Amino acid sequence: MTLARQWVTTADAAAGDRSERDAGTATAGDRAARTPSADARALVAAMARDPAGHASPSVYETGRLVSLAPWLIHHAERVEHLLAAQRPDGAWGGPEGYALAPTLSAVEALLTALRRGDAAWLPDAGGRLFRAVDGGLRALYGRLPGRVALPDLPATDLTVPALVEAVNGHLDALRAGDSGLAGWRGARPLPLPAGLDGARLDRVRALVATGRPLPEKLLHALEVGGAAARRAGGVVLAGPGTVGASPAATAAWLGVPEAGAASGVAAAVTYLEDVARRQGGPVPCATPIAVFERAWTLSILSRAGLAPPVPPRLLAGLGAAIGPVGAATGPGLPADADTTSVTLYALARLGRPVDPSPLWRYDTGEHFCTWQGEDGESVTTNAHVLDAFGWHLTHGGGADPRLDPVVRRLTHWLVDRQLPDGAWRDRWHASPYYATSCVVLALTGHGLGSQLAGTVARAAGWVLAGQRADGSWGRWGGTVEETAYAVQVLRAAGTAAPADTGPALARARRYLSTMEGLDGEPALWHDKDLYRPAVIVGAAVAAARHLVRDHAVGTADGTESRTTPLISAA
Repeated sequence: MTLARQWVTTADAAAGDRSERDAGTATAGDRAARTPSADARALVAAMARDPAGHASPSVYETGRLVSLAPWLIHHAERVEHLLAAQRPDGAWGGPEGYALAPTLSAVEALLTALRRGDAAWLPDAGGRLFRAVDGGLRALYGRLPGRVALPDLPATDLTVPALVEAVNGHLDALRAGDSGLAGWRGARPLPLPAGLDGARLDRVRALVATGRPLPEKLLHALEVGGAAARRAGGVVLAGPGTVGASPAATAAWLGVPEAGAASGVAAAVTYLEDVARRQGGPVPCATPIAVFERAWTLSILSRAGLAPPVPPRLLAGLGAAIGPVGAATGPGLPADADTTSVTLYALARLGRPVDPSPLWRYDTGEHFCTWQGEDGESVTTNAHVLDAFGWHLTHGGGADPRLDPVVRRLTHWLVDRQLPDGAWRDRWHASPYYATSCVVLALTGHGLGSQLAGTVARAAGWVLAGQRADGSWGRWGGTVEETAYAVQVLRAAGTAAPADTGPALARARRYLSTMEGLDGEPALWHDKDLYRPAVIVGAAVAAARHLVRDHAVGTADGTESRTTPLISAA
């Protein structure tokens, strides 16, 4: 049962409508009958039940655990997950360049399993492992060498060279007469994609080997450190026993746990066992992600005018996450301006405003960096910073003389980065509909300047032109998630929206009412691999369904709501 249908179960069980078994086979009519308010309550309940957060399994991360931690519970299930996730063309992962890192990880993991002899104790795995590796290698050699358009995923310039090196090590063993895959014994070494080299990987490995403290942002991909990563002296475990909130990084640091090891080793083992148990084997790229999940979900719901009761302990946890340098997505990850600003915005909307001063440390003088030393820039991070400062400016923060100038500066910065087609694109999500919705909502809610109407009108025109015949939107195909973002743009545009927006929203309403859970639920968010933060996506869809229910009457326009959300006594 998908998490989305579990929410249906939660909401409907509270209303006495049907059993969990019936909810798992919900019809299109059932989905259409659900109310966004019930969905919002169920989403909050899901966050309160699971403090780790909800993220889809990652082929990349699961492959790393197959290689690094065969001793960990549910190893066979992780191998099976890789076998089941392989595409008909032999690759793994998303479209285009998004397939490279997960395909490399899966191929390397299955080669390791073959050479280690895992097929001897995995039921009927031998032939399937050989076929999967053969198909994966064909897919890789079909893409490399060549100018693969690598997406801007975190640590790609480290993970891809590390995996190419590891796969080539396996091919060397095959050339020396190692078992199986005779057809690949004469294969040339797998090359790196054009424009990518191993120079940064070499520097990172040298730094890991010194035992000196490592930058927090490197810990999330510690697995690229190779043998030097095991019990590296510069690593300090965080929170529940994790390195960089990453199962792969934690497994690389841990190695094979020995009996009677120090407490840190025991904590890392417990962390990995908990993560593996939670999804029955396969693992996400990052966990726990509770701060990220709660901040995004509550800000999305409250902005749309949905105000489910929120347990005070959940809000207290969000408030406690903001320290002098801001908030982090989860333990083991560095604080960043994106998580900090959305957390501040969610708390303010829920009647718990916090001084936004931690955000100033991310100010470059032109825009706000996601973290110190960021390579590149993020429009969605700056849109969220505009939300946080803009709300504070209009809700009692006018005494700070810095706020009005920074809101104007961020407005101009975002407007200047609109693409000629009217959209925005960003480094944290594969779809331009997400980036465009973040920017349009920030500009219409808090932007200052005379150029806003034209900017928003161009964005709404781009969105309207991209609607598919079935009422959906999407980069590669129609999805409920991207349709939700498109709806948010059109509703926020208000009078700047094109004249035929009404019929488009009606088509979107029909699509959202019938297709939730039936669109393949693709992973579109950027980490070391694409992932899907299920509760956050559910919040976006609930918000969009709320915004289109009565759009002809204009009961919700996607802009700032002045209503005060209810806080439960629970």
